[in-house]
Amino acid sequence: MTQSTVAPAGQTTRRVLLAVHTGRADIVELARTAAARLTRAGIVVRLLADEAEDLAVPGAEVCPFGPGAADDVELVLVLGGDGTFLRAAELAHNSDAAITGVNLGRVGFLAETEPDGVDEMIGAVERREYQVEERLTLDATVFDAAGRQVGDTWAMNEVSIEKVERTRVLDVVLEVDGRPLTSFGCDGVLCATPTGSTAYAFSAGGPVVWPDVDALLVVPTNAHALFARPLVASPSSVLTVAIPPDGNRARVSADSRRVVDVPDGGRVEVRRSARPVRIARVNPTTFSDKLVAKFGLPVRGFRDARSHGPGHEAPVYAQNVLTRGIATAGTVPPGTVPGAGAPTEEAAGGHPHRTA
Repeated sequence: MTQSTVAPAGQTTRRVLLAVHTGRADIVELARTAAARLTRAGIVVRLLADEAEDLAVPGAEVCPFGPGAADDVELVLVLGGDGTFLRAAELAHNSDAAITGVNLGRVGFLAETEPDGVDEMIGAVERREYQVEERLTLDATVFDAAGRQVGDTWAMNEVSIEKVERTRVLDVVLEVDGRPLTSFGCDGVLCATPTGSTAYAFSAGGPVVWPDVDALLVVPTNAHALFARPLVASPSSVLTVAIPPDGNRARVSADSRRVVDVPDGGRVEVRRSARPVRIARVNPTTFSDKLVAKFGLPVRGFRDARSHGPGHEAPVYAQNVLTRGIATAGTVPPGTVPGAGAPTEEAAGGHPHRTA
């Protein structure tokens, strides 16, 4: 279960680590403005070494990207898309730091706020007016055919056990809590968290799971089987994907960032990690509101919608869903841009929060 706690106030020196997508000049400028404001508030700004030169923030601490980057940091502030957020999560996962973000990418399912809410977010950080949720993460352990551990990794979104050779089918045996469940040929098997249910698992046909639900998802991808439906398992379950000795070569991909090869005849065990990712929440937005806003979902009964012709729904202007409620056609506030609630490419089958 997601736990909500008041942000800690015991640290003498407050530090915020900025994780920035420095490939865009507007994001760099925004990061500099945020850093200057945090510095004026007496908060130490820390930068990653591979971003520090582009950001050029006077007086900032600089550290290399690695396990210790978020040590003694209160908050990791992400300025970028979901890919930047997942990169920053690697740092926060190794510390007690919370992580929050401003969506400056295309989807931004993981981010806490949109660009027009930056000032409010920085103000909330200055005043420590945020709450922290703990999100379930996954540990994946790889064993060889003799049962020896040969690798491990973790994931915030999903662990993907996938084939290496595109021209061949990957044979797998799926087990839950040590009991064989089924076997089939496929492109791969996804083991996802509720946070990752709207990412790769969603695109592969899995269910959307509210992030405060404790559960593990299993979603086969392109399986050659009648019984290859998405499954929702207990958070205490151990999910095992075994590769027969005469099967295809496989690898583990965690959040599309960390890769571990699976030996021939090996297996992968996926379970809930003892270390969650801590997400700092500034806005009272519900997950339902976020789904409506990100996917442009129609929220009126279909009988109330005025048709614009076959195949066209009356537009739902969801520009202000996250802050001012839902503005539908006919009650469009001044300045609202028509079409803001149009379905995104992700709703049509893309991969939300998988790339920068």
